[in-house]
Amino acid sequence: MPKIGVEESLTNVMQELQNKGYDVVQLKQESDAKGCDCCVVTGLDSNVMGMADTSIQGSVIEANGLSADEVCQQVESRIKH
Repeated sequence: MPKIGVEESLTNVMQELQNKGYDVVQLKQESDAKGCDCCVVTGLDSNVMGMADTSIQGSVIEANGLSADEVCQQVESRIKH
């Protein structure tokens, strides 16, 4: 099962992904994202200048404004390609 990193404030998203059988890791620091197939973040700390080093090879999903179910749908669509 894919490993999904989820920002620690998104507990509802974590629970929904765990219910669907995903291996969920809480992202407390940048190094927690290593080895994740996909990460879900709040988007509140987005880099406005677009200059950042990525620590994962997988997708990053911004959960701002999305329900837990919508986030799960995005995770599923990005992992299945």
